Amino acid sequence: MPDQRDTVLIEQAKIQRMRLGSALLYGRIDERRTVNDHVRRAMASVIVAAIACAACVGVSFVGQLLSDRATASVAVTPTEAP
Repeated sequence: MPDQRDTVLIEQAKIQRMRLGSALLYGRIDERRTVNDHVRRAMASVIVAAIACAACVGVSFVGQLLSDRATASVAVTPTEAP
């Protein structure tokens, strides 16, 4: 009978150490993130990245368009004939 009590006590101590270790690494159970939270974050990151890329492409396009128009207007301007 005393062997069972010792075994139970050792198992409880082992479980408590595992719980403390996981709480130290991952936080309390109610604070841990679920898979759904990670999927939402990943999707939000992809959307933000797509918007940032679209903004960069748009700015580049408008800049190139304005540069081409400025170059074209300089080339069309008539020069004085001798």
